[in-house]
Amino acid sequence: MATNAVDREEIIVKGYQCHQNNMLRMKDERYLNDDNLLIHYFYDSLTGPTVVWYNFLKKEHIKIWVDLADAFLGQYRYVKAQFSSLFHFFSPLPDMQMTSQDAGGRRSSYSSPVRADDPVDIEEGTRLLDSFDAGDFKSVSIDEAASMRRIQVTVTGMTCSACSNSVEGALKSINGVFRASVALLQNRADVVFDPNLVKDEDIKNAIEDAGFEAEILPEPSNVGKKPRGMLVGQFTIGGMTCAACVNSVEGILRDLPGVIRAVVSLATSLGEVEYDPTVISKNDIVNAIEDAGFEASLVQSSEQDKIILGVSGVFNELDVQLLEGILSILKGVRQFRFDRTSGELEVLFDPEVVSSRSLVDGIEGESKGKFKLHVMNPYARMTTKDVKEASIMFQLFTSSLFLSIPVFLIRVVCPHIPLFDAFLLWRCGPFLMGDWLKWALVSVVQFVVGKRFYIAAARALQNGSTNMDVLVALGTSASYFYSVGALLYGAVTGFWSPTYFETSSMLITFVLLGKYLECLAKGKTSDAIKKLVELAPATAVLVITDNVGNIIGEREIDALLIQPGDTLKVLPGAKLPADGIVVWGSSYVNESMVTGESVPVLKEVDSPVIGGTINLHGALHVKATKVGSEAVLSQIISLVETAQMSKAPIQKFADFVASIFVPTVVTLSLITWLGWYVGGISGAYPAKWLPENGNYFIFALMFSISVVVIACPCALGLATPTAVMVATGVGANNGVLIKGGDALERAQKVKYVIFDKTGTLTQGKAKVTTAKVFSEMDRGEFLTLVASAEGSSEHPLGKAIVEYARHFHFFDENSLTEDAQNSSKGSPPPAWLLDVAEFSAVPGRGIQCFIKGKRILVGNRKLLTESGVCIPPHVETFVVDLEESARTGVLVAYDGNVIGVLGVADPLKREAAVVIEGLGKMGVIPVMVTGDNWRTAKAVAREVGIHDFRAEVMPAGKADVVRSFQKDGSIVAMVGDGINDSPALAAADVGMAIGAGTDIAIEAADYVLMRNNLEDVITAIDISRKTFSRIRWNYVFAMAYNVIAIPIAAGVFYPSLGIKLPPWAAGACMALSSVSVVCSSLLLRRYKKPRLTTILEITVE
Repeated sequence: MATNAVDREEIIVKGYQCHQNNMLRMKDERYLNDDNLLIHYFYDSLTGPTVVWYNFLKKEHIKIWVDLADAFLGQYRYVKAQFSSLFHFFSPLPDMQMTSQDAGGRRSSYSSPVRADDPVDIEEGTRLLDSFDAGDFKSVSIDEAASMRRIQVTVTGMTCSACSNSVEGALKSINGVFRASVALLQNRADVVFDPNLVKDEDIKNAIEDAGFEAEILPEPSNVGKKPRGMLVGQFTIGGMTCAACVNSVEGILRDLPGVIRAVVSLATSLGEVEYDPTVISKNDIVNAIEDAGFEASLVQSSEQDKIILGVSGVFNELDVQLLEGILSILKGVRQFRFDRTSGELEVLFDPEVVSSRSLVDGIEGESKGKFKLHVMNPYARMTTKDVKEASIMFQLFTSSLFLSIPVFLIRVVCPHIPLFDAFLLWRCGPFLMGDWLKWALVSVVQFVVGKRFYIAAARALQNGSTNMDVLVALGTSASYFYSVGALLYGAVTGFWSPTYFETSSMLITFVLLGKYLECLAKGKTSDAIKKLVELAPATAVLVITDNVGNIIGEREIDALLIQPGDTLKVLPGAKLPADGIVVWGSSYVNESMVTGESVPVLKEVDSPVIGGTINLHGALHVKATKVGSEAVLSQIISLVETAQMSKAPIQKFADFVASIFVPTVVTLSLITWLGWYVGGISGAYPAKWLPENGNYFIFALMFSISVVVIACPCALGLATPTAVMVATGVGANNGVLIKGGDALERAQKVKYVIFDKTGTLTQGKAKVTTAKVFSEMDRGEFLTLVASAEGSSEHPLGKAIVEYARHFHFFDENSLTEDAQNSSKGSPPPAWLLDVAEFSAVPGRGIQCFIKGKRILVGNRKLLTESGVCIPPHVETFVVDLEESARTGVLVAYDGNVIGVLGVADPLKREAAVVIEGLGKMGVIPVMVTGDNWRTAKAVAREVGIHDFRAEVMPAGKADVVRSFQKDGSIVAMVGDGINDSPALAAADVGMAIGAGTDIAIEAADYVLMRNNLEDVITAIDISRKTFSRIRWNYVFAMAYNVIAIPIAAGVFYPSLGIKLPPWAAGACMALSSVSVVCSSLLLRRYKKPRLTTILEITVE
């Protein structure tokens, strides 16, 4: 929509007036900058005149449009239509800044990457699940925000929350990085940055400079993902003979929609075309050139994609050279790297020239079958890395144990065996043989096996932080270097003090044991992701067709090489390899692993199917529509993964404690040593407490070392993330997708749950239950007249009336279904309907048209009264009776007179009443909000058991209802279908989108309930409560452990009870404390959905 200068000025004035009027509605100025308030006005803007779009003239309000564009799915087509004019309107305004505000404590979402000028259809082109928290954004301009890029990086070497904080700080210090979050458990960093200022390598180098290893992760799959931005393609053009040919080709190219620039060279027979791939494809450009009488083909484009392949069949250097030679001659291949150790081949290629499947087929074909390739699943690669880390930790532990056992035997067992004792007491040079052996064995443990502790401690200190590795390095070094010093002092002076080599080796051994067990336990917390990945089949059967669609063969391909448009054969008992549409066959499909719905679903021609589900009976041919990262399963994995990487607010407490923990413990250790040493030399305790041949220095040092090694910051750091990881995985397995730890934390405090009526408490399927004629007209004639009027309507009530009339006339349910399907596909209305003229729909009222030259009105009271039609008292009484019985009355007037009334009902879900009662038992207050009239709303509320309800509420008003319950500080949850309820879902503290099915990308919601079942609302709240109960217990245990263990290690109880903890025993306790916290979180894996009979305390006989 173009806007001239006059119009622009008028819009500014009117917009400012609208803005001021909106602000005057609020009595409390605290709400003037409240995000939730702005959401309300945003929705008003969508449903009102275009001018109201501009009532947010304050700079900080611009972010609301961007943040919520994905959220309001029910209005996204209108949003898309208006965005071009919106950005055009603001383009000349200088210094427009987009700032992040979170006044209401709500999480803002943003899809990445995003371009403001990208005309990709929101429904197809935007990965709504690929979102991130914008809460930490710096002030950036709209143009900068539009070009943001997001990557994930694997970080190796982090051992505790102090390490993750160091990495996070290093990333945030880079100029151009907008947001960085680091997940310790996943060993991963999520970074959002401006690619104009920061390159991927800069991110990697910053992490490595902080002392950690980094690897940038590829996306799960880019196959089928529409490229964003403009592409530049080079085309060979044959048949040009002169400048006139060049001008002709250039003119043709420039006239094509989506082509920005076109330059053709006669000398090289090349044409360079800059085009928008979302508007025009390379094939369209080639066809346009060929239609003009020239030959054309694509040489290369500016687009680039990456694929990682596993290669088998490479045994020697000649095989490597053959593979590299094949890759060098393949069109579209830009770079490649083959790792002989892992057998992985990384290829950068031009997806406009060659597809990933063509690339694999080309390599296998050119090698004559010598090489076999398969796509490496990135999730499987990450799992392999986790297994490798656990394996390395086990090797270190066994090596340390193997070397420590002899040291322990030399100290404890061998002195009691005369032969060994004599050997150990044999003097060899300045030291005894036993001392030589212990020194040698422990040196290997300390500096070879324990090298990782020194490296990690050095990293932490280099970054100005401290962690558990600093404590381990301090404790073991103190024991080791004291023992070495005691030996050297004895050799020089002849005064031999006892050594404590075994303390160092046993301490490292127990710490490594704890780390190994911790790796195993942490691996269990990510089982949900692994199970989701395993749902997808490894291979698929591709149906090969000729040019006219006839099947000419089949072949098995890697499931990760499926492309949109492929026809796939799915046999009974096999998993569906991709999202798609059934084009042949019928069968029942088990979708429980994705949606949680246990009942198999019938799939026929044109039925949508979800990848990863199981075909039970008949064979199916499925046309792939969404593959790779766009598939439902991939988006669920992405959502769960993002949720597991998020930090719950309660985690801030652990991060704070971790930042001061190590300095505090080191200080306590020094105080312990000083106290025992000064106390000893001053005679505060008897000398008999000293060990044999010991002194006060050694006696105090052992207590000090015990304090250092028994303190454990890791247990605190693992308390929250492990529980959140397990909870999100458990939720996914039960059909409840949780979008992060903050959503989990809020849900456990929910006081009110607000339900939308239509489609949430009810089935969302309108049915005509009553048809009453108030004229001399025949019932069949009346229904024919009404159905003819509603035949052109897209409203669900209109379709229900047409179906009812069709069934009344023909009693043929099959025909009825066919008619409904045909109508939905835009086919002509059935022949039995009457001709209609001047049809128009009146929003919020009904429809009107002319039949046989007379006007007919079908709708509510407002439609008739506003049209001057009087409603007789007996008709009004009948309508009131319908409404009081939870039915909606539809009035019909023909030629100025009321001729009849239709009663339409939307049946309640069978579990609605029980769930409402169950919420009450859980201490949650249910509320119903609906746009229906008061009588119908009251009847439905009474039937379902809700005492508090709001009726005749428009979609924007639902957000006001939410805010009214939030005024006293209560946590409010909103349950809706995620379309008309988007403003309320966004305004609520906890938004729950129910019955999302394949449309799981509802950004306005914090929870996505995959099944259309209200019981999952109880499950969502129950998971949250149990998770935070577990987190609290984890914190209690971690804090209690340190509060109790440190005084014991410091010897506080030694004078009275004689309790003394050797350093190696303190190390064992420290190692086991982290393991115990992780195991505590793993108990959540045993979670079972609450049974309603238990909640309601019903005894089932």
